[in-house]
Amino acid sequence: MSKKNNYVADENRYKKMNYRRTGNSGLLLPEISLGLWHNFGDVDDFKNSRNLLKCAFDNGITHFDLANNYGPSPGSAEKNFGKILKKDFKNYRDELVISSKAGYDMWEGPYGDFGSKKYLIASLNQSLKRMGLDYVDIFYHHRPDYDTPLEETMGTLDLMVKQGKALYVGLSNYLPEEAEKAFKILRNLGTPCLIHQPRYSLFDRWVENGLLDLLGNSGVGAICFSPLAQGMLTNKYIKGLPKDSRAAKDSPFLNRDKVMEMLPKITALNEIAKSRNQNLAQMAISWILKDDRITSVLIGASKTEQILDSIKAIENTKFTDDDLAKINKIANS
Repeated sequence: MSKKNNYVADENRYKKMNYRRTGNSGLLLPEISLGLWHNFGDVDDFKNSRNLLKCAFDNGITHFDLANNYGPSPGSAEKNFGKILKKDFKNYRDELVISSKAGYDMWEGPYGDFGSKKYLIASLNQSLKRMGLDYVDIFYHHRPDYDTPLEETMGTLDLMVKQGKALYVGLSNYLPEEAEKAFKILRNLGTPCLIHQPRYSLFDRWVENGLLDLLGNSGVGAICFSPLAQGMLTNKYIKGLPKDSRAAKDSPFLNRDKVMEMLPKITALNEIAKSRNQNLAQMAISWILKDDRITSVLIGASKTEQILDSIKAIENTKFTDDDLAKINKIANS
């Protein structure tokens, strides 16, 4: 006999979060969303994964962001999320925005990658099965595919909505000129692009070269990943390299040489954060949220304390001109 679901969400959860409209749509997203790229795979502690999701939802985070290949192993984050959804969130499905993506390598052979109709339809069907869902709220094409006609990829996103397998569609990692073409195709099909998911942080500002203007002018939302620059925009490295840190392990996404190169900037930015009564991570998130074209910031977390710490960033998203000038001088030096 299965155990009764004992999880009851905090009744004050919606008082703890701010919500922003996604572009010109009717959908509101929390200013902080939780990404499941890490810490939800086969290699991770399942109990901790459950606690992370409960903590997020108890504090008003309604949006959980996944992709077909999240894990490791690929697919395992969706599978574990599905288990947690069934155990703890069955009664809250209609209060959640669940997203998934396809576009990176997922299975062997010519049909498990990029942007063909064959791959995207198969991937979404697999994702729905792993998570035990009838539909996802948002389905993204994860990256551009220059060998598949854009009309095929966008037509497939449109088909997913018309089949009822996704409510909205989005793009991730598309450059401005690519995104603009995709937006036009989707509008003409009757399924406008809801949201774009780019990488954006104090140290990585490529979206300022046309993408944010395009999103604002097109009525498309923005949700930014890697707001802490793989952990550099935190207090973690100011006193050295912690043994369990990404940089100390020389991960593919961050190495010790990069941290040492950026350390003077990190230290200087931390002083500005302290003057704002924030820590560096909070200021880095607040700095992104200062722009009203941004809908949400996507965080990752391995501990509930990190979620709670990040949420405090929404309390102070106003910056003086002097603060911005100092931040830009440091970040761009």
